[in-house]
Parts: sequence; C-alpha cells; structure tokens
Amino acid sequence: MNLSKEDLARYSRHLLLSEIGLEGQKKLKAASVLVIGAGGLGCPVLQYLAAAGVGRIGVIDLDVLEESNLQRQILYTVADVGRNKALAAQQRLLALNPLIEVLAYPFALETSNALELFESYDFIVDGTDNFATRYLVNDACVMTDKPLVYGSIFKFEGQVAVFNYQNGPSYRCLFPNPPAPGEVPNCSEVGVLGVLPGVIGAMQANEVLKMILGLGNVLSEKLLVYNALSAESLILNIKANPRVINETKAMKTKFEELNYTAFCGLEKPSEVAEISPEMLFENLEKYTLIDVRETWEQPRHKALEGIDIPLPRLILWKDKIPKDKPVVVLCAKGIRSKVAIEQLQNQFGYTNLMNLTGGIKNWDAQLLKIK
Repeated sequence: MNLSKEDLARYSRHLLLSEIGLEGQKKLKAASVLVIGAGGLGCPVLQYLAAAGVGRIGVIDLDVLEESNLQRQILYTVADVGRNKALAAQQRLLALNPLIEVLAYPFALETSNALELFESYDFIVDGTDNFATRYLVNDACVMTDKPLVYGSIFKFEGQVAVFNYQNGPSYRCLFPNPPAPGEVPNCSEVGVLGVLPGVIGAMQANEVLKMILGLGNVLSEKLLVYNALSAESLILNIKANPRVINETKAMKTKFEELNYTAFCGLEKPSEVAEISPEMLFENLEKYTLIDVRETWEQPRHKALEGIDIPLPRLILWKDKIPKDKPVVVLCAKGIRSKVAIEQLQNQFGYTNLMNLTGGIKNWDAQLLKIK
C-alpha cells in the first residue's frame, strides 16, 4: 500500500522516526481497528488512531450524546447533543483526517452481529462501561482470534491491558466471573475525573499502534493500573488459562444463544425456589446436585458431590443438567447459584431448579446444628 503526497505531508513526524518511517506508516494505513463504544474511552482512542493514519476505523455505539458527556468526551461539541455517537464520531473523525476510512455502526453490539463484525477488523478496542458487553467483546475476540485492547475507568483510577494477543490471556483469565450486580457502579452513578478517560484512552491507542508497528512491549500478560491523583501506576502480571480460553472458543457454535445480561445478573430476576440445608440434608437422595463454583474452590463435601459446572461454563455444559428431576444448585454463598438458576430459567425454560439457601457456608453452619 503506497502513501500519497497528502499522506507524506500529514504524517511527516512519523516518517522522521526511524522506528516507524515509510514502511511503518504503510502498516498503519493498511490496518483496521474496531472501537466498541464512542464514549469517554472511545473518544481519545478514535482521535489518536485517526490522527495517526490508521486506514480503516470502525466505531459502534447505539447511544446518543447527552450534555453531561461533554465533560470528558471531547471529540464532540454542543451541536452533537442528541445525535447518535457513532455517526457524530464518524463526522468528526473525517473532519480531522479525510485520508482515512471511518465506518459508523449506530446500533448495539450483540451476539447476532459481533462475530461477523469482528472478522473484518485486525484489532478490537473495548471502550465500554458495563460488564455484560465486556464479556461479550472478550468472547467474540477469542472466537475470532482478534487482539483486544481493554480499558476501564472508575472515579480517579483506570486500567489498561491487551488480551488474546499471541496466545496471551483473555479477559476471562483475569476475571472468570462478573461482580455481583451493583457491586461496581459506573461513572453515571459515582462520577469520574474528566481527564481520566483521556489518559486511559490514549494508552489504549498506544497499545494498538505498538501492535500494528511491532514496536515496544505490548501490555499482554499484564494489567496496568493508573491513579490520576498520585500520578502513580503499577503493573500486575496475568497468566493465561488455556482451559478457560479453549472453553470460550468451544462456545462459538452456541454464541447466539448466550445471554450476557443474565450471566452478569442484570436481567430482571425471576422467582427462584430455595431449599434450606436442613431440608436438603433430610432428602439428599431425591436431588441432583449442581455445583457452579470453580473446581478449585473449597470446601468439598462428600454428601454434596454432584455435577461440577462452573458458572462461566454454564451455557456450554447446560445439557448435563436434567429437566426431568429435581435439581439443587449450589455455590459458596448462594449468590452465583441464584444467577445460574435465573439464567437457566429465563433462557432455557428450566422449571425444576432450587437454590441452596446461603450456599455451602450456610450448609456447614446448619449441619453442625443438625448433628
């Protein structure tokens, strides 16, 4: 791919760098990046990738711009309030750099469109602010073998990492399970320092450029944590979990069946039947037991031996759960098991499931009383 006279003039400061030069700029022009979300993180990512000359940039966002967004989403102006963010971003980016291609997708990212969309890009950048979409984005990247640049912000602190890069870890290797609903509020609930997404988004864009150009050390197998108040950062090491990655890949054939809202416990709760430790103890032989804890979690009780189906693999292994006999689902405290039951009931029509009230910890406490 050759550079035009306009390219040579615009990117002259890149061309002066021996580490980039003409060949590096050609790589940028030939590259394609899809940015999920055109909000606080997406804005700086999009601006810097466009300015750097990345040849094809996609931006997907269903939301419309609100006045409160302008405190940190500086790609936009007051004139953009009420407009779809993806379409507004496309217009602003082409005004910044008409030498590139910018594609806008003014709709939600869903299991029905993610794989096809991801297949047409080299790199994926996550600029979202909710866990359901983060897990969806991660899984689609693993299934399509696309590197994922992750970023998140909370009040005065941000995180950056690169997942699924050269056999490196995925997001699920770091966070196998989502937090409980309401445990981690978003910026609309607790606020965020306006410059923080600019800092973290610029770091995300930097990781994309490094991968395209083959420069430096990519933040794979690492999580960078930045504190805006102290101007300090630390880097945590992350290990790849081949089992988790392979199980995610295996879900590709069932991807459109997955309900990430239910997985994160955000779907409108359904009625979940409960069974007390005392009642279960007296009628153990009547029930099939499903343990949704991770296989390494303790304690393990011989009386509660059943089928191990860790929550992240629930959909993949759901066929192991019978529908024609009573089933008790259990975990450490009865929280994940309730999420599992709600997902199975809402998505797959199970009507025979009960939650062990209080989980294994309550079983241990009540069993002492029973004995």
